[in-house]
Amino acid sequence: MLQYYELTDPKGKEGDDMKEKIHPKYEQTTITCACGEVIHTASTRKDQKVEICSKCHPFYTGVQRFVDTGGRVDRFKKKYGM
Repeated sequence: MLQYYELTDPKGKEGDDMKEKIHPKYEQTTITCACGEVIHTASTRKDQKVEICSKCHPFYTGVQRFVDTGGRVDRFKKKYGM
């Protein structure tokens, strides 16, 4: 015969409750990618802008493209004579 045990509630202990008024506000936000994709989600930050999303990332699309941040690609080509 199987025996079932009652689970104890850990909230019964003192000090286990979450503190009030220290957590950031969690609200609806819009994430906008450089390719034009708009994603609606929830976050603690309001309206974010990103350079690469899942629609334009090479891992998901299979198409390699250079993301030139501050001329890094040009400096690399110049340095190594490409």
